[in-house]
Amino acid sequence: MSTALIIIIVLAVIVIGYFISTQRSLVNLDELCKNALSQIEVQLNSRWDAVLALAKMAAQYSQHESETLIKVIEQRRGEQVNTPEAVNEQQSALGQVMGRLIAIGEAYPDLKAADLFKETQEGVKQYEENVRMSRMIYNDTATKMNRMVRQWPSSIVASMLHFDQKEYLKVDEEQKKSYPNLDEAFKK
Repeated sequence: MSTALIIIIVLAVIVIGYFISTQRSLVNLDELCKNALSQIEVQLNSRWDAVLALAKMAAQYSQHESETLIKVIEQRRGEQVNTPEAVNEQQSALGQVMGRLIAIGEAYPDLKAADLFKETQEGVKQYEENVRMSRMIYNDTATKMNRMVRQWPSSIVASMLHFDQKEYLKVDEEQKKSYPNLDEAFKK
């Protein structure tokens, strides 16, 4: 075998090895992004369940307002959350519903003072924190994926295999305004 043929074979093996390794890394990061969104979906559904429990407790005090909230919650809690936009929509809707529940709690001090209501509020806050952590995990994974998709030479493999950049989960200013300050509301 000639030296040139050996060099060509070695280079081909290196290129093929790099291609396979990069493809596996891209698939791994893509799956991690999907998993992170799935975790957010599970946590948002758990948060909706806790908010529904609050709404049902509030129904004893404010029937009409609570029935409206319960309908909204039941519509929202089973929705698919598989894109950053869907996550943001769910977060915004949760913020609006929580704001209304806090207002009911303020209007009815007996409700706000009930131990079960307080415990459920704490559960809602914990789910909110879990979602916040999962959003950070998703964004971290999306950053790694985007880096591979954009940097040379992995960008060549990503382009050939149709891997695209992942969108980050962001909170816009309007969405921030719709979030109630749970710490302040629950301290009173």
